[in-house]
This record gives sequence, structure tokens and C-alpha cells, in this order.
Amino acid sequence: MRRSVLSRRAFLGVAAAAPLAARAALHAAAKIPVGLELYSVRGDLAKDLLGTVAAVGKMGYEVVEFYSPYMDWTPERAREVRKVLDGSGLKCPSTHNGFDSLSPEKLKKAIELNQIIGSRNIIIASPPRLAGIDGWKAFADSLTKASEQLKPAGMATGFHNHLVEWKAINGQRPMDVLAENTPRDVVLQFDVGTCLESGEDPFAWIAANPGRIKSAHLKDWTKEGGFNVAFGEGYTQWPNLLDALEKTGGIEYFLIEQETGQDNGGELPMVKRCLDNYKKMRG
Repeated sequence: MRRSVLSRRAFLGVAAAAPLAARAALHAAAKIPVGLELYSVRGDLAKDLLGTVAAVGKMGYEVVEFYSPYMDWTPERAREVRKVLDGSGLKCPSTHNGFDSLSPEKLKKAIELNQIIGSRNIIIASPPRLAGIDGWKAFADSLTKASEQLKPAGMATGFHNHLVEWKAINGQRPMDVLAENTPRDVVLQFDVGTCLESGEDPFAWIAANPGRIKSAHLKDWTKEGGFNVAFGEGYTQWPNLLDALEKTGGIEYFLIEQETGQDNGGELPMVKRCLDNYKKMRG
């Protein structure tokens, strides 16, 4: 992976991190909960929603993140899910959503379902079709407006990166455009795996955006095996990166994600393996 030169913006980000020292110390002293992005067990979830959630809690995961099919639930179904979450000792601080969850037609339902299951963050997992940097700026404006709409409910929105956001357009990375054109309360949910895939430097991204990376997807990646690898069995800098997320990023919870469990002994066994590796690494 190539190392990025620390840009002026990244340098300013490091400088801005100084006022966060007290919070960083608090994060270091506290144990950051580890969770699961439930897309990792999407096949099992489709067969048995409640049983799979309970199984994830029994493994030792502390938080979960539901993804877009949850928007098909009724409020009654959401209450059933909340009962299982509570019974399994699980929290759900955020959900993964298509951009349409922020539309006038769907936002009210998204807020209701998220509040029932205890989620405070409606994270957008992918943008609509965008044209050039101006399109990304318009998308950033949409996130800013959604943020204002969610504040009265005590909620927030955010964005989850994939590979495309790391590819520069006329010298500008869409990720930087989004960060620079949204307020600090728009969460920059960091998918580490796609950053590694892009060849960009995850440490530089954290340094450039102190306090804004409140959640991260711990998705492993190798040049040889892609995303087929279990967490902790590919990228060699995970311990240092997790420390950087805690000390500078402002992380509140980690979410392990593994996309290929169905091809590697089953989804639930694979996410158990990932969690075991995390515990060996973090204690």
C-alpha cells in the first residue's frame, strides 16, 4: 500500500485534535464495545431474524448494526427485535440505509423504526447516482439538511465509504469533499477494508478527521485474497489502527464485517472466528 503524504488538511486535523485530548483519554480508559454489521450474516438473518440476532449476542458481540431490509419491518416487528436485543445484551446504535431512507416519504418511518430498536444514527451506505465533484457537493448538502432534520429527535446521520469515494475526480477525492462540506455531527463511518483496497492510508484519513469517525467497519482485506479473509488474519496494522481510531478518530463502537462467510464454513462460524481474533488482539 502506498503511503499518503500528510496534506495541509491532515496537518490541520492533527492540530484540531488537541482539544479532544480529554475525550481521547476517556476513550482510552473505557472499553470500546465491539459489534457486528449484520450484513455479515445476511443469509442466516433472512432465514431466522430473531434467532440469528440472539446467536450473535450469545457469541459475545456487544452491538449490532442492521442494514437496509430492516426498513420493510412494521413497528410491531421492530418491537420483537428490540425484545431480542435486550434479552441478548445487545445494543443497536446505528443502522445501514439506502439514500432513500432520508427521503420525505421514508424518513418518518426510518426514525420510528430506529427509535424502537434504540438506534441514534441513520447511516447512509451508498449515495444516489452522482455526476462529478458538484454531485458530491450536492450529496453533502443533502446529508447536512438531513442532519438538521434529525436533531430534534436526538438522532444523526452519516456516510459509510466504499471504494469509489477514494478515487480522485479532477484531483479531489469524494471522501474529502464530503468531510469538508458537512458539519461535524455528520458521522464519517469508516469502512477500513475499502480504504485498504484503494491503496490509501487509513492513518492519514483518521488524522485528517479527528472526532468524526464515531463508528468503523473492521473489514479485513489482502491483495491476494481480497475480502475473503477473516478479521485479524490479513492486514498487519490492526492494533495500531484501532488505537488511532480510539485516540484520534473519536470511535464509540467497532463493527466487524465479513462478507464471505457463506463460502467459508458458514456465516455464523465465520463471524465467531472474527470475534475470537478480535479478542485475542484486544483482550
